[in-house]
Amino acid sequence: MKRRNRIGIMVISSIFLGILLIPTLIVVPFTGSNDTATVEETQAPSAADESVTELPASLSPFSIHVLRSKTKEVEEVPLETYVSRVVASEMPASFELEALKAQALAARTYITRHLAQGEPVSENADVTDTVQHQVYKSDQELRDLWGENYKENISKINRAVKETAGEIITYKQQPIEAAFFSTSNGYTENSEDYWKNEIPYLKSVASPWDKASPKFNDQKIVTVSGLESSLGVDIVPTLSNMELTKTEGGRVDQITIGSETFSGRQIREAFNLQSSDFTMEVKNNHVIFTTQGYGHGVGMSQYGANGMAKAGKNYKEIIHHYYQNTEISPMSKQTAAITTAKQTVN
Repeated sequence: MKRRNRIGIMVISSIFLGILLIPTLIVVPFTGSNDTATVEETQAPSAADESVTELPASLSPFSIHVLRSKTKEVEEVPLETYVSRVVASEMPASFELEALKAQALAARTYITRHLAQGEPVSENADVTDTVQHQVYKSDQELRDLWGENYKENISKINRAVKETAGEIITYKQQPIEAAFFSTSNGYTENSEDYWKNEIPYLKSVASPWDKASPKFNDQKIVTVSGLESSLGVDIVPTLSNMELTKTEGGRVDQITIGSETFSGRQIREAFNLQSSDFTMEVKNNHVIFTTQGYGHGVGMSQYGANGMAKAGKNYKEIIHHYYQNTEISPMSKQTAAITTAKQTVN
């Protein structure tokens, strides 16, 4: 297993040797970490939905080796089964089929790019099962999570994976950084306004569907003394005179309190806010943060994707809206060499 895995990574890495490398952007999923929520149970799909409780092995040109964070064991999973379980972990099965398809493309694109450019976890593992890479739950974990809804949920998600099998998102013929998050404030964010790198296909776009998200509005209250201690500033005499600038996506870019200036991201992370689109109000020795949106805001909004799907848009339209000027391409063009190498070793 070790030899097959390493050969695959070496070969696919050689395919993308000419790719312009950019720092890895953490994909913030719907479940796990600060930008997460519990995966929801769902009702059974309509009678028109195809029942796909298992994905045929022939769909997967190679396997992914996942380091399980709790047991420290490595689980070998066929690619499309891995994609299915990632989608099940990252997006509620209650979402529209076309939104699930879009999430499947994001998951498949992420792992393809990671095999080409990312560092393996160890000699035996490609990725972890956490937000460090993509959240992944085993079949048994999904059965325990969904209970009697397991068959309906996995069938719906497998249908989304099967109907998009082998497709990834590309820009200039290379797999993209398929960043995504839960809920926007009405607009997505330019990559350079949250991360350091400007990525041409991760640009701010309107996402009005997100207002239906239960995560759209939130408040966080901290003590004045706690905020002053965390930031090293005096709040009471200066808060009314603070200055701030906003990004194209409507989030806080820079905020100056007294003599200190902070980025919206710094404030968000310091106080575990759902979004960097926030306002501040002092009341009774407390600071009230009011936020809109949930997540970093870069790439595809999951609730936006679901809203687009409800409005009749298909997964290709969703992908092209959130990942500007990209293409949906057959993965076979990217993985022919790694497939051949694994078959040769076997």
